[in-house]
Amino acid sequence: MTPYRQILRLHSQGISQRNIAVSCACSRNTVAKVIERAAELGMTWPLENDLTDGELRQRFFGPSASAATSRRYPDYEYVHKEMAKSGVTLSLLWSEYCESCRLSQELPLMYSQFCHYYQQYAQKSKATMRILRKPGEQLEVDWAGQTAAVIDRETGEMIDVYIFVGVLSYSQYAYVEAFASQDQESWIAAHVNMYQFFGGATRVLIPDNLKTGVEQSSWYTPVINKTYQEMAEHYNTAVIPARVRKPKDKANVEGAVGVVSTWVIAALRKQQCFSLAELNEVIREKRDALNVRPFQKKEGSRRSVFLAEEKPLLLSLPATPYELATWKVATVQFNYHISLEKMNYSVPYEYIKHRVDVRLTRNVVEVFFNHHRICSHPRLHGHPGQYSTQEAHMPQNHKTYIAWDADRFVSWAKSVGPQTTITVRAILSAHKVEQQGYRSCMALLKLADKHGVTRLEAACAKALSYTPNPSFRSVKTILATGQDRVSAAETAAAVPTDATVHGFTRGANYYGRE
Repeated sequence: MTPYRQILRLHSQGISQRNIAVSCACSRNTVAKVIERAAELGMTWPLENDLTDGELRQRFFGPSASAATSRRYPDYEYVHKEMAKSGVTLSLLWSEYCESCRLSQELPLMYSQFCHYYQQYAQKSKATMRILRKPGEQLEVDWAGQTAAVIDRETGEMIDVYIFVGVLSYSQYAYVEAFASQDQESWIAAHVNMYQFFGGATRVLIPDNLKTGVEQSSWYTPVINKTYQEMAEHYNTAVIPARVRKPKDKANVEGAVGVVSTWVIAALRKQQCFSLAELNEVIREKRDALNVRPFQKKEGSRRSVFLAEEKPLLLSLPATPYELATWKVATVQFNYHISLEKMNYSVPYEYIKHRVDVRLTRNVVEVFFNHHRICSHPRLHGHPGQYSTQEAHMPQNHKTYIAWDADRFVSWAKSVGPQTTITVRAILSAHKVEQQGYRSCMALLKLADKHGVTRLEAACAKALSYTPNPSFRSVKTILATGQDRVSAAETAAAVPTDATVHGFTRGANYYGRE
């Protein structure tokens, strides 16, 4: 703005217009116009103390400044909102504005003025506010856009690796680590290592809207990834994702990403690393150097502020670090087992044909139905096809079956009689694997229920009279035909004489040759 007051003051002191122009950094024509206009209005130095340069300008050139008021100015708030839409340009909005002015019989601004006033409005709308953060309040995390690289020892190929960055909003204390991928496992491992590095957790965790953190983006009700939410609950922190395309929601980590890109990634551009562990060792050195670098505009460093003001206010870490868990959905089969990664785990039989949620960690398998845990198993490792079965998950008849073993079968047989005991021992010893005889022994139990223990004992005695190693089938046949009820005398009477025994023997003539 032209320094009207200064021009009038210097003119009253008798200084030439040329020197006034040099002193006030304006043209001689401007100085001449101001002096001439002041003379027309009868204004002399000194002026009123409360009269500003803006009011002077209004007095001097008010009529000429208001000459353009006959033109209609656009609604720049509306223009700014429309510019945020895809495909909308200032040229299109100016054309629509001109058409609106034509219909209302008003004069529009020229395109250059339209753009000039919009730029002034846009600059005002970009005003930023510094928000004071409390120590230990929030932590911002993100992947750096720039990647690093390691060298494959065998092929010499450069393999890209991804840089995770976490920053405490108050102290700007940073954590940096490289990972081979940006998958769920790497994302969770980065957080676990970061919390261990800080020695505590913040009350709020602010990630970007990546799928490993946020399943569905929404300003009001974002859907947090189940594993990520579980990790946050383990560390007693709340996940509040940044808004989509709103980097200022996590301005600290965005700024830290730029700093890390310069002082860590770019600083390592000539460093040759042949493994991820080797690269992370070098990154740790650069990260520590970054954290102890003095601030440019205030005293101290990231590390000194963190140790003195923020670390004491962090939440305590749990006794054990979070263990990554994978969630799957499975259907309980008719054998009341679910199959996961070629292993089988039992579930209470009441949930047969129900869909259940399964949480897998390295050591534990947990099964949930409607968010309630219904069972858990130690995780199986090794050859596929293994079963982990709990007796409590079985129907009652299945429990009865598995409760029997060789000792119990023999004990039951002793309660029936000695012949049954001998028969049971013979059945169990007739197989290479003892368990192969369990079904036959169970069948004997059912025969005792059907025919009674007295008949079973007699049938076993009858079977032992035929062979020292009777089978279940022979005992069953004896009971079915009632042979256990036939006395020894009746059996002897039924035996044919020697004459009749050989009645069908063929003579020598039968085998003669022609």
